Amino acid sequence: MNSEKNIIQSLTWRYACKKFDENRKLNKDQIDVLSKAFNLTATSFGLQPLKMLIVKSDALKAKLRPHAYFQPQITTCSHLLVICIDTAFNEDSIDAYFDLEKDIRGTSEEIVGKFRNQLKTIYKNKDRQQIDTSAIYQAYISIGTLMTVCAEQRIDSCPMEGFNPVKFDEILELEKKDLRSVLLLPVGYRADDDIMSAMKKVRKPLDQVIIEID
Repeated sequence: MNSEKNIIQSLTWRYACKKFDENRKLNKDQIDVLSKAFNLTATSFGLQPLKMLIVKSDALKAKLRPHAYFQPQITTCSHLLVICIDTAFNEDSIDAYFDLEKDIRGTSEEIVGKFRNQLKTIYKNKDRQQIDTSAIYQAYISIGTLMTVCAEQRIDSCPMEGFNPVKFDEILELEKKDLRSVLLLPVGYRADDDIMSAMKKVRKPLDQVIIEID
């Protein structure tokens, strides 16, 4: 019961932070937790067609800010997390996953081979846009995981779609890494003068959003 109460309290505490305290920074252990949480997020078939950039440099954040409509979160945050899709994801990526499974679990090719081939057939019948779109959907799952972990750890965050991904990709040289930016998550600590922090959370009553079917 206490754990249920704590997680609801954490989610109630969470809000989309609009201004961070520039003088307070997350430490390495906190960034490690968020990195591990990202790595553990659910993805389709466990294939992980995603990567996350962690931008710490103030100079780089300042360079990116104009391409996020000058929103202050970009430069006041401790770290800027950039969630990207792997634009080179292909059959070789599937092979790499199953080879890793065999190594970690000690599973034989006899067991994984059929599923490996099924997935390769599925992806072979998709074009690049379909593969990338699927990865984008999974990126949204990952940001939900990160936001929940942030709330539990009392780390402030702000999910952001409002940016120019073409410019971000250019500045971060993502094409060289076979990546494309799709979501941003500035993280850090809320500023004392962020007016949003004192506002009550506005949510519909449960009976308006939950439908129970017996």
